[in-house]
Amino acid sequence: MTLTAPTYTTNADGQPRRVGVEIEFAGIGPIQAARLVEMTFGGRVEQHSAHRLQVTGTPWGVFHVELDSKYVHPDERLLDRARAVDGQPPGIGEHLRASLHSRTREWLGDMVAGLVPTEIVCPPIPWHELERLDELFAALRRHGAEGTDASLLYGFGLHLNPEIPSPDVESVIAYLRAYLILADWLRDEIVVDVTRDMLPHTRPFHSDYTRRILAQDYAPTLPTLVDDYLVANPTRNRELDLLPLFAWLMPGHPNALLRETLVKPRPTYHYRLPNASLSDPEWGVSVEWNRWAEVERLAADPVRLAERSAAYRVHLAQPTLSRWLDSLRHWMRH
Repeated sequence: MTLTAPTYTTNADGQPRRVGVEIEFAGIGPIQAARLVEMTFGGRVEQHSAHRLQVTGTPWGVFHVELDSKYVHPDERLLDRARAVDGQPPGIGEHLRASLHSRTREWLGDMVAGLVPTEIVCPPIPWHELERLDELFAALRRHGAEGTDASLLYGFGLHLNPEIPSPDVESVIAYLRAYLILADWLRDEIVVDVTRDMLPHTRPFHSDYTRRILAQDYAPTLPTLVDDYLVANPTRNRELDLLPLFAWLMPGHPNALLRETLVKPRPTYHYRLPNASLSDPEWGVSVEWNRWAEVERLAADPVRLAERSAAYRVHLAQPTLSRWLDSLRHWMRH
């Protein structure tokens, strides 16, 4: 599938924008998944614990492969206490405690491997090379990886992390507005899995927040935009999670949510909505990027963005969502 080019192809430094990709699946474990990464892109598999590996030396950097639960991996702080300090070996108590801890986490990972997904976190890849990842997805599919629709228990997703083209607040709010306007259309196109929709990870933005952001006179400074977001969305569980971006833009912000371990500061839009549709041979990262590219196009068109914002404000005063979806389908066709 041909990739849709974003309007802004470079970042603030003039380099090609990159996109991080994360995919969750069942059916094969981290070791086999890491071997498939190695077979597809080269590099070298390095195993750090029973259920956590890396593939280094690929064309783009390091792929991280692991079971997606912190409870099946050893606590590095505990292991650090069992390592030699200044050349002195740890005490026997610390050594035994670390060994038992590692074995317990390994056993727990073995027990839940069928329920907890395997996750591959890809290094940032130039946007125009994203279709290369479809080779990996095809390899996963051939070797039995199961995506979202393989079971009602699976709430697996694909995450895209497009690099921001600019850190300016005007650019950030344009992307946020474009996403809020197109979110219903994206859900309609993706057909978000019912299990994923029931889980908290991809919760939509509340209409009150949407009204505030789309208001014609809303022109916040960056601190105001961040504060407004945190008040209305004190959670990572949003379909477009802006916490990593805001933690990167404002590293000294006092809100504890921006300093949580799972919030990794980075200059990206953390888009979490797509299913991991590995059962569909026509599906891949190219499909989801091209859907996201509609957000890119709208964000880059101030006139159309203002028109759509005004229309969506009218929609929010109406009770029927189907009318808005009909309008969105019409706009996408034209």
